[in-house]
Parts: sequence; structure tokens; C-alpha cells
Amino acid sequence: MYFEELTIGQSAQFGKTIGEADILMFAAVSGDTNPVHINAEVAAASMFKERIAHGMLSAGLISAVLGTRLPGEGAIYLSQTLKFRAPVKIGDTVTARVEITALDAAKKRATLSTTCTVAGKTVIEGEASVMVPSRA
Repeated sequence: MYFEELTIGQSAQFGKTIGEADILMFAAVSGDTNPVHINAEVAAASMFKERIAHGMLSAGLISAVLGTRLPGEGAIYLSQTLKFRAPVKIGDTVTARVEITALDAAKKRATLSTTCTVAGKTVIEGEASVMVPSRA
């Protein structure tokens, strides 16, 4: 979408079920091999009692929405705040949702509230800023 097509209140979402392979691939790509993500025995002794997904794996779904749905292709991610509220476990379906909360026409920037939920429970919340292509 072009900046001129955006309105406050527009929203989009993307959902994905997090599997074993997602966690192992994210650990390999990111280098984050914290045992709570990849070692069932260590994770069982943790406060979570089982393996959990990397927080940034779930947060990455926000990027998927911004880059492919709203605003979509050509959007440039400028910043993101994140508050991790609850763990994501293997088999959980995470839904990332973004909603436009402010538009800066002079800079062609959009501010969006960002959330990730599992079964209606917020697991991540924050705010993103993106630069959006203009028709002009």
C-alpha cells in the first residue's frame, strides 16, 4: 500500500503455529541456543516446566504483517518496542496483529500498535514505526 491509502484504525494480522522445526531453525539462524528453547530436560527444570519458543521468533511475525500485509511491500521498519507478557510453547498458534494509530504525512511514516496473541491471550505487545512508500 502507498502512504496515501492508509488510515488510522486499519489493521491486519498473520497467524502461525509454532513447531519444533521453527524453534530449531530460529536457534540456528539467530545463534540463540538457550537451553530453555532446545533442551527438554533443562526446560523441565525451568519456571516454564517445558520448552518455549524464542520471544523474537514470535515477534518476527509482526515483521511478516508489516512487510506483506499492512503497509506491505516497500515498507521500511524503523523501530519496534516489545513487552513479552507470556511464553509461547510448541504447538501454540501465534497471531500477530498490527493497527495504525498515527500517520505523519510530512515524513511518510506510520505508527502501529503491535500485538501477538495465543488463544486470545496477549503474549507480546508493543509499538512499531515504519516508513511507507508514497505515490508521489
